[in-house]
Amino acid sequence: MNDTIPSLSRRRILVGAAATSAAVTVAGPSPAHAAPSAAHAAPTGVRPGQPLVTRDRIAGARLTGGAVRVQADFADRLDDWLAFWSANSPRHWSSPVEVDGEVTSAGDTFTLLRIRVVSGDRAVDAFTAGRTDPAHLATLASLHHDFPLVDVVPGGGLRVGDGLAGFTGAPQQVAFAVAACRELWGVRTADAGSWRDQVGGRRADAWAAFTRASLRRGLRTEAY
Repeated sequence: MNDTIPSLSRRRILVGAAATSAAVTVAGPSPAHAAPSAAHAAPTGVRPGQPLVTRDRIAGARLTGGAVRVQADFADRLDDWLAFWSANSPRHWSSPVEVDGEVTSAGDTFTLLRIRVVSGDRAVDAFTAGRTDPAHLATLASLHHDFPLVDVVPGGGLRVGDGLAGFTGAPQQVAFAVAACRELWGVRTADAGSWRDQVGGRRADAWAAFTRASLRRGLRTEAY
């Protein structure tokens, strides 16, 4: 584990996000709750009927559980996501060398459990599902950047399905945005009605910019 990343309170982030999510009223679709107690339905946005491909890596990082069968478009999106995460990670970290995660039998949903990199001469768990800290929120931000819906499952794993990314007003997105504003941006008063003021309002590119900046804040790379 990387001891240089300070821990945050799991209750403050995940339980707080759950309370925020339950209180949200927004325009647009209303998927399942974003908190760890969410229903276990797969995220929306999955496109059935895609050919399956066999992959033992994501963007060069070895899948610790071995090769999996994944829908082709989904595999490409996972590659793009991890490359994006890596490009915004600290310079003294290597590109991810291992990823621990679970893929459904249909190859259309992925649950992230761990990302391992090399720092200096030692392996570092840059993200792990069971550790709620800035890196957990940062990785959540990176997934929100590249996927339409991200669920935090019991134990802190992050589950995604394929689809076009963008802000929809889903409770999961709003809960993340409020938590990120409070814990990464230092805006303790942010709530479901005010968080937009911190991210550029309703501009088409605001969500992508906010999630990227939150990734960099969580991994402490915003200075470069």
